[in-house]
Amino acid sequence: MTELQLPWLEIAIIAPLVGVFLVAFLHDPETARRRTLAVCSLTLLLTVGAWLDFGLLHKFEAHDHWDFVSRWLGDDAVVIDELNAPLLPLAALLYLLTILSTLRTKAPRFPFTLTLLSEALLIATLSCRAPWGVILLVGLQMIPPYLELLSRRTSTRVFVLHMGLCIAMLAGGWAMINAEGPKSDHSIVAIGMLIGAVLIRSGSIPVHCWMTDLFENASFGTSLLYVTPMTGAYAAVRLVLPVCPDWALQSIAVVSIITSVYAAGMALVQRDTRRFFAYLFLSNSSLVLVGLEMVTPVSLTGGLCVWLSVGMSLAGFGLTLRALESRTGRMSLERYHGLYEHMPSLAAFFLLTGLASIGFPGTVGFVGAELLVEGAVDVYPMMGTLVVLTGALNGIAVIHAYFRLFTGTEHRASISLRARWPERVAVLTLTALILGGGIIPQPGVASRYHAATAIITRRLVTPSHPPTDHDQEVATLAGEGHGTP
Repeated sequence: MTELQLPWLEIAIIAPLVGVFLVAFLHDPETARRRTLAVCSLTLLLTVGAWLDFGLLHKFEAHDHWDFVSRWLGDDAVVIDELNAPLLPLAALLYLLTILSTLRTKAPRFPFTLTLLSEALLIATLSCRAPWGVILLVGLQMIPPYLELLSRRTSTRVFVLHMGLCIAMLAGGWAMINAEGPKSDHSIVAIGMLIGAVLIRSGSIPVHCWMTDLFENASFGTSLLYVTPMTGAYAAVRLVLPVCPDWALQSIAVVSIITSVYAAGMALVQRDTRRFFAYLFLSNSSLVLVGLEMVTPVSLTGGLCVWLSVGMSLAGFGLTLRALESRTGRMSLERYHGLYEHMPSLAAFFLLTGLASIGFPGTVGFVGAELLVEGAVDVYPMMGTLVVLTGALNGIAVIHAYFRLFTGTEHRASISLRARWPERVAVLTLTALILGGGIIPQPGVASRYHAATAIITRRLVTPSHPPTDHDQEVATLAGEGHGTP
């Protein structure tokens, strides 16, 4: 397999782990913040370097240059391919912007050490394609939020129960798949365990209460970084798509669209801003699974585009709510707050990111939403209608929250509430990505289409999915245009 020019991936994983030791024993919060910011900046540069290096190779996948981990754990332990190439810098960017937008007054209570550990685990997860490696790393990712919940002396029962069940089902299901060996039809029990685990990690109903519980009890930053990379969708692509038959994937799509509509309706009636954000994110992230599990080139491309757009837009949306909380405390949507005059830039960014998450024209989510609707209509006309309904409900929820938070009354404050320069940098960075991706969508869509054809081609080589004539055509096009994985 082709190698990268430099060991970008393994250094990107090691850098946050080294940062853990540089920050763990510090007693000065500001020094810890600066060191964490430096480590996150280095990690972002390394992931961007890996993405650019991979793009110059014009291949479907490549190994790291050192490949130390792969020599011990297998060929797929540290791999960059069409799927995870843009996900790695996006994840690193979210961590950097979260640390950058953390005010100095909040630094003493922010878990910098756990955040660096979480970043290392996330980069490792997104770099891994080996099934047992993905399962192990998804399990380890629950450690930082769990330790934070313990330090805040809040209940960990809901979070541990759901995440523990998720990992147990992933491990049990994949162990049964291995025991059954390569065959055309795996047992319903094994397939059901994998599907159940993905639905739990993605927060699908009726196993979604861990997400709202996490947002209520953990810090907003930790909750945001745990859910926005959508590790459940990544596990679905790496573990479920290659082995599950069509009926199993369709069941995930049905549950996901029901979850999306339900969560959109719940977002409309929430009184607490954190619960509102949790349901808004759950509704949009469920649409990603809808696109992934229909496994047609159009729907899969749409799902992958929505994955990136939701990650960017709702991360920015969450950072805006976090900035508001850092100034006024936990906020209620039962009354008007009138904050626009005090923070017009944050108000504009709130509206931009909220509308981008539903695919507003001119934003990064527009093309992905259109592809997702088109792909859903081609497979299930009713599902396409529900996707449109979800977008409409989410749009109403975003506008309702905007008016409640920024208009309706005059807010009096004894100190300035305007955005500080680090928050402005975060706002401008995400604004440029959201609008740039909307104005020039072709590179992103082409990249996601290449990833979609690679996923479909890889699915064709497994005995559990006999190829149809249409599938064979897709595989031929993929092989002619980009090489086969």
